[in-house]
Amino acid sequence: MKRLQVNDASLENMLETLLKRSPNQYDEYQQKVTEILGQVRAKGDEALFAYTKQFDGADITKESIRVTEKEIEEAYSLVDDGLIDVMKKSLANIRDFHEKQMRKSWIDTRDDGVILGQRVTPLASAGVYVPGGKAAYPSSVLMNIIPAKVAGVERIVMTTPPGADGMVTPVTLVAAHLAGATEVYKVGGAQAVAALAYGTESIEKVAKICGPGNIFVALAKKSVYGHVSIDSIAGPSEILVLADETANPRYVAADLLSQAEHDELASAILVTTSEELADRVEGEIEGFLKQLSRADIIRRSLDQYGYLLVAPDMEHAVRAVNEIASEHLEILTKNPYDTMTRVKNAGAIFLGEYSSEPLGDYFAGPNHVLPTNGTAKFFSPLGVDDFIKKSSLISYSREALEEIHEDIIRFAKAEGLTAHANSIAVRFE
Repeated sequence: MKRLQVNDASLENMLETLLKRSPNQYDEYQQKVTEILGQVRAKGDEALFAYTKQFDGADITKESIRVTEKEIEEAYSLVDDGLIDVMKKSLANIRDFHEKQMRKSWIDTRDDGVILGQRVTPLASAGVYVPGGKAAYPSSVLMNIIPAKVAGVERIVMTTPPGADGMVTPVTLVAAHLAGATEVYKVGGAQAVAALAYGTESIEKVAKICGPGNIFVALAKKSVYGHVSIDSIAGPSEILVLADETANPRYVAADLLSQAEHDELASAILVTTSEELADRVEGEIEGFLKQLSRADIIRRSLDQYGYLLVAPDMEHAVRAVNEIASEHLEILTKNPYDTMTRVKNAGAIFLGEYSSEPLGDYFAGPNHVLPTNGTAKFFSPLGVDDFIKKSSLISYSREALEEIHEDIIRFAKAEGLTAHANSIAVRFE
């Protein structure tokens, strides 16, 4: 891990120049993504099956692309009952948390006959992308599908890369069934995003695409935005631990490594006011690496995007935290609740030494689909709001309109829109 001093100069453009975590770093993949999107849009299933063969080694056909009920039944028989029980507990926590986010339609009436309101309706359909490849992510299945289900989305379509045998990982299928997916398709990558956005012979298009994926998936989602809605542009996983001299270095090290094991592009950053803590965390990391199964991936991640940032005081430390705007932020300080009040930018905030990041990944209930690459400055975690839309309701009586109609006419004429003005004026001729 690289050790750097936090000061006024280093805080400027930290993501871009110092940490190399800007989304602009990934443009080199765009050409291939554009090609895939164009092929799927033009050729439909033909391109979808060809890319699945090329990238996943699986022979998928129109008859086999959709997961059957029989495959789901088989998946249940292959997954440990204890794990299924854990997923059900996690599901209940996630559902309870997201039910508290529900919005209701409302109407406000006035004595002069004016009725104003807002109608909240769920999206008709949503596409959920679930990564495959290096690991299975049933937790992502739950986190993506349950908010859509709570919102009232009727058609929830999940896509996920198949193995070379043309099958989906059993635990992923079980999670999809538990969460309430209505359709599951064996396709991944940018080609899956294209199918969800444009539709093919086998997959009907959706209104919105959500879920994390690799850089090709992220850029594909960015490219189809406008044809469909998307949640956000997810980048590699990130964790930032903000700690002072009171933090347990063993806990800090373990938490940093929990994200570094995702892939080589994952980021693990410690921001601390204590040089001694930074030293001890480094030592603990080396100890853990001798026993962790994904140590090679972790080392590459730490070599590229692992940082120990030492700040002269908590003010500079918090400024660094807000500048980086990490996906996951752990606060391990003497008074984490007080420290938290000064934090403005983070996807999810974990407070105290018994609130480590995996708690949020798997069980607590808040969504683990979070903004990355500094986008926590303006994006929020995935939630029920991502699966609803709002319509304004406007109704005026003649009396109410008459009172203000000349104001509207004046406003419209000021913009040179005489037809707008006339639309009001004709009602009072």
